[in-house]
Amino acid sequence: MKTREELIDNLIDLAFAEDIGDGDHTTLSTIPASAKGRQHLLIKEPGILAGVEIARRVFQKFDPELKMTVFINDGEKVKPGDIAFVVEGSVRSLLQTERTMLNIMQRMSGIATTTDRYQSKLQGLKAKVLDTRKTTPGMRLLEKEAVHIGGGENHRIGLFDMILIKDNHVDFAGGITNAVNAAKEYCKASGRDLKIEVEVRNNDELREALDNNVDRIMLDNYTPEATKEAVKIVNGKTEIESSGGITLDTLRAYGEAGVDFISVGALTHSVKGLDMSFKAC
Repeated sequence: MKTREELIDNLIDLAFAEDIGDGDHTTLSTIPASAKGRQHLLIKEPGILAGVEIARRVFQKFDPELKMTVFINDGEKVKPGDIAFVVEGSVRSLLQTERTMLNIMQRMSGIATTTDRYQSKLQGLKAKVLDTRKTTPGMRLLEKEAVHIGGGENHRIGLFDMILIKDNHVDFAGGITNAVNAAKEYCKASGRDLKIEVEVRNNDELREALDNNVDRIMLDNYTPEATKEAVKIVNGKTEIESSGGITLDTLRAYGEAGVDFISVGALTHSVKGLDMSFKAC
């Protein structure tokens, strides 16, 4: 399996390939190869900055001679007019890396800003906001990193680092007990130490999951009132996660019900990028 660093490098390579192709002919035809210049990242709306270190990798991977001076780091609040960093060097390199860097930073900062907004709704409660696998293909590592920068927690990176038995698994396996027993046997036979989470649709399934000693139970599409009842049934025996149609307006009610985690697909699947631009200075 590829490492995180290899996957990020692959993403950057793909971004350059799809944007530059066989050459940025506008830049190559209008800008002398010897031209040097500076550009700064200008913030145009308030939010949480994310992607600075990935931007550094974009610049360095394309042209190691580019020099980046950072004024605002990942996770810091920004406002219109702020200058996050300045990059100096070949004008051709600056122009050819501009869009790849902006695409990454705008999306990551939008996700971090949205995550911060959700997590702030849970202030004073133990519940933490979780992301999901509802991510842009190829950008999952960066989007989940942005969630972390924004104050949320990552659920699982993919299908490989945790066992999550969802409704379809339960139905195909012939019930929760069958599915959990099979998962435990699989882990034992393959020498894997993976946490097991089970999604439940009602309190009968909840009790069955409890009887099977799983690491976490996901309450699927429970109301806040039903969630309070479920929390009483669990009584601290395992972690509890709320999931399904939870919005910014209903988030705190789920947190007040006493769950440990609340997963929100909207952190990544439909987020608005943070407005910023990369201008000559």
